[in-house]
Order: sequence, then structure tokens, then C-alpha cells
Amino acid sequence: MLFEDIYENYFKDVCRLSFSLTKDEVSAEDLAQETFVKALASIDSFDGSKDIRAWLFTIAKNTFYSECRKKKWIADGEIPEEIASSEPDFLEVISDKESAVLIHKYLHSMKEPYKEVFHLRVFGELDFEEIGNIFGKSASWARVTFYRAKNEIKNYMTEIGET
Repeated sequence: MLFEDIYENYFKDVCRLSFSLTKDEVSAEDLAQETFVKALASIDSFDGSKDIRAWLFTIAKNTFYSECRKKKWIADGEIPEEIASSEPDFLEVISDKESAVLIHKYLHSMKEPYKEVFHLRVFGELDFEEIGNIFGKSASWARVTFYRAKNEIKNYMTEIGET
């Protein structure tokens, strides 16, 4: 597949993910462009074991987090409220900034595929069918994996007394 085809086929998806991270159209566009620049530079390292969209999403997330660290949003343990996105049933849990930071920190320690499925669902705003396709699995697999990840986060928040 030519890189032009990859760009054409996946740019909108990367833009959606980027917007869910940045909450700003201009920043999302910049992040998406930077993602494809980095993908082009490292296309030889893509081994094809994962879906190309998952690989692009990983590049986008890492680029975003690098930018956050440069701006000292994450390095100091503070994640801006616009980054702390959530599903409606998590609104009460992450209603304050401190809980949101705890969830983001815990999310980084979660095992795959739970971390990635949760991130794609909540931050990437993908449906279960799309997530299943990325992993080469069914929509039901994605739904169950997301449910388990969500419960793991809820249990963690209960254990530390945040719910």
C-alpha cells in the first residue's frame, strides 16, 4: 500500500482521535499532520503485525503526550481538564481534576489490550465494531474488553477511596 493511500484512508480517523485529545480543531489538525510526518519517517519499522490504524493512533497518542510533557502539563502531574475526557458513567468519578489525574496515571499502568481498547473507545470515540476491526476481533470482544477495563478502573478508584 502506498503511503498516499494510507494518508487518504486514515487521515480522518487520526483527526478524530487528535481532536478527542486536544479538544481544538487547529491543534488536532497539527497533531494529525505531525502523526503522518512521523509515520512516513518510520514506515519501514511498521511490521504489519497490527492494523495500520492502531499504529497511527499510537504515534498520535505518543506525539500528543510528548507535546504535553514539553508544555509541562503531564510532567508536573497536572493534566488540563480538556484532556480528561470520559464516558457519561464516569462523570461522577472524574468530576474533579484530582480524580482525572489518578485515572490517567492508572490507565498508563493497565495491561494491553485493556488500555488500548479503553483509550480508543473513550478518547478516540470509536465504536466497538471499529475497535474490533483494529485488533482483528469481533465487536463483542471489543465490548467485553472495554467493560473489563472500565471495571478495573472503577475497582481501582474504589480501592483508593475516590468513589
